[in-house]
Amino acid sequence: MKKVGIIGGSGFIGSYITQEFLNNGFLVEVSATDITREDKYEHLMALNHSDNLHISELDVTEKTTLQDFVSDCDIVIHGGTPFILDFEDAQSQLFDPTIKGTENFLEVISQTTGIEKVVFIASVAAWNTNFPMPAGTKNFKDTFDENDIRFTSTESHPYAQAKFMANQVVEKFVKDNPNLSFEISSVSPVMVLGKSMSNREDSTSSAIQYLIKNKIAPDDFFQALYDNDMPFAIVDVEDVAKATFKVATTKGLHGKDYLLTSETYKVSDMSAMLNNQEPKEKPSIIYKNDLAKKDLGIHFRAVRETLNNYTD
Repeated sequence: MKKVGIIGGSGFIGSYITQEFLNNGFLVEVSATDITREDKYEHLMALNHSDNLHISELDVTEKTTLQDFVSDCDIVIHGGTPFILDFEDAQSQLFDPTIKGTENFLEVISQTTGIEKVVFIASVAAWNTNFPMPAGTKNFKDTFDENDIRFTSTESHPYAQAKFMANQVVEKFVKDNPNLSFEISSVSPVMVLGKSMSNREDSTSSAIQYLIKNKIAPDDFFQALYDNDMPFAIVDVEDVAKATFKVATTKGLHGKDYLLTSETYKVSDMSAMLNNQEPKEKPSIIYKNDLAKKDLGIHFRAVRETLNNYTD
C-alpha cells in the first residue's frame, strides 16, 4: 500500500481529503499539533478503513519532527496552515506558521527520498489577496482564471497576505529546482463551504456559515458583508478533497496551481440557501474552473446543493 502524509488532515478540508485517500486504499498519516486534543481528530476514527490511519503530533516549524513525518511517505499533502480571521498577533499566528512552515517543509522534502508527489492546499488568496473583493482594477463582474496576473495588497487581511507569500515561496522553489525527483502542484480553493465532519467549535469555515445563515455580525467586517451584500465565489469541501486527491495521484501536473471554484452568490442569497430557501438571483461565474475540469475531470456541484447540506 502506498502512504500519504496529510498535514492538517483533521481540519475542515483535511478531513475530507483523509477520507478520500482512505477510501482509495492508502495508508494515511495525519498530523496533529497537539495529540492530547483528541476532540480535534476523533471524528476520523469513525471513517471507513480507519485501521489504515495513524495520527502523529507535528509542529510544521520544527524540521526534525517534520522529517520524521514525511520520511516514509509516497505522497505528502500540506494543508496545515492556520485559517484565522480574528487574531491577536499576525506574525506569530499567521505569517510564521504559514511562511516559515512552508520554507521548512520545502527544505525537508527536498532532502527526503521516496516522495513522488507534493500537493499544497493554497487559497484563492494566493491569486487575489483582496478576495472577495475584485483583484486590482477588475470589477465584480470580471472573470478570473489561472491566466490572470496574481494580485496582492498590503491592505489585505494578514491571512490572505500570508497565503500569497507562501505561494510565492513555492513558486520560487519550483523555479530554482528544475531537476526535482518529485512533482509539486497546488490547489487554490475559493470560499470552501459544506458540512463539517467534526463537532469542533473552533472551525472557522463552520463559524462563517453559521454567522451568514443567521445574519449575525460579530464585527465590522461581517457587518460590511451584509451592508454591501457582498458576492462570494464558493466551492464545496468535498469537491476540494476530490480535486486534491486527483492532483496528488495524477502525473504530469508539476508546477500547476488550480483554482477550485463553482458559482458566485451574494451574501443575502447564501443566507437564504443556508436556511433552505430559494435564492433571489441566479448564480454568476466569476472565478472559473475550466482548467481543473479539463485536467482533473472534476464536476463541481452547484452551490445550492452545498449550502442546503449545511446543518447547524
